[in-house]
Amino acid sequence: QVQLVESGGGLVQPGGSLRLSCAASGFTFSNYATSWVRQAPGKGLEWISDINSDGGRKYYADSVKGRFTISRDNAKNTLYLQMNSLKPEDTAVYYCARGSGSYYVTFQYDYWGQGTQVTVSS
Repeated sequence: QVQLVESGGGLVQPGGSLRLSCAASGFTFSNYATSWVRQAPGKGLEWISDINSDGGRKYYADSVKGRFTISRDNAKNTLYLQMNSLKPEDTAVYYCARGSGSYYVTFQYDYWGQGTQVTVSS
């Protein structure tokens, strides 16, 4: 059974850092592109970043470019998001999602994690 479980969220001050993890199971993790998507209070889903199956290609939304770094460890079946220079606007629930088999054609997801809360506040 496919599972994606996020962890690492919490409360952090502006300018601080946080590292999110997404533990994957139930499928061959190394065969899939994966993404981070967030939802701020009262707002819709916002794509943040994605990474291809072997980790060689990474893409970021303009809102996080230069501050966030996506990575993956296929040996551990884990996706990461290193978040630096955090801003109050980064406050959101952060989700990891598995791209469909044709992700780079359709940009669709077939499985999502439960999300982890990140709150940036002084």
